[in-house]
Amino acid sequence: MLNKNRIKEYLKPLFPVQTDLSKSGKPKEKIKCVLFDIYGTLFISGSGDISLAGRQSHHTELLDGLFKKFSIKKNPGALKDDLFKTINDEHEKMKNNGVDFPEVEIDRIWMKVLKNYDPETVRNFAVEYELIVNPVYPMPNLKEVISGLGEKKIVMGIISNAQFFTPYLFDWFLGADTEKLGLHPDLIFYSYQHGYAKPSSFLFEAAENKLKNIGLHARSVLYIGNDMLNDIYPAQKNGFQTALFAGDTRSLRVRTENKNCRNLLPDLTITDLIQLLEFV
Repeated sequence: MLNKNRIKEYLKPLFPVQTDLSKSGKPKEKIKCVLFDIYGTLFISGSGDISLAGRQSHHTELLDGLFKKFSIKKNPGALKDDLFKTINDEHEKMKNNGVDFPEVEIDRIWMKVLKNYDPETVRNFAVEYELIVNPVYPMPNLKEVISGLGEKKIVMGIISNAQFFTPYLFDWFLGADTEKLGLHPDLIFYSYQHGYAKPSSFLFEAAENKLKNIGLHARSVLYIGNDMLNDIYPAQKNGFQTALFAGDTRSLRVRTENKNCRNLLPDLTITDLIQLLEFV
């Protein structure tokens, strides 16, 4: 596990920015399981979403210090260009192999960009780079809602765009991994482990198969996320009930310009995670 002491300087409080939406809606059926998105839903994302991290970074001073620490000679702008070119090239290869919305393994990408193939060094750099360009912090009431759902015997899991460092967020901020927090080990779906990112249906279909194995039907499952296209659209397409998390302006994505979202409505809209407990 990555050492928290190494990155604790980056783990600083963030606060959500209130949106103009309000709590609304009701479940169609009794909710027996809740599946979560992570960035912008369980954790405040300074850039709004993991997929945006680095594209809009203005943290030049911090990045300069990081580059000196790892003896990297390129300037942050040039390295960022190399990073996203390498990601885009890999995406194109994956699309040519039939992956509709590809996901890379960011540590493998960094190895190519840095021309450094030592896993520990590259992973340490990747984590610190990510925490500079996309600082994160738990949403208000995160621990309370996980505890409350557990007390109500609600099965919990995750479907999220993520990278190798994403699971560490729970240990760093909540002091326990997802399984110890009560999430079902068979219902954790991180994009980097499967090569598919949302809004692909792939992760939702994989989750549906696992849910059947433990006796749960999709219609009894509530999926909660902050993005109408990446979260609500594929979840509804696969038969899940949906909740739009509208708790932070930085990450709320209503996507009214997208044809798949124009007439799309979530079953619930919530503005604080603790509101979930009212619906189960």
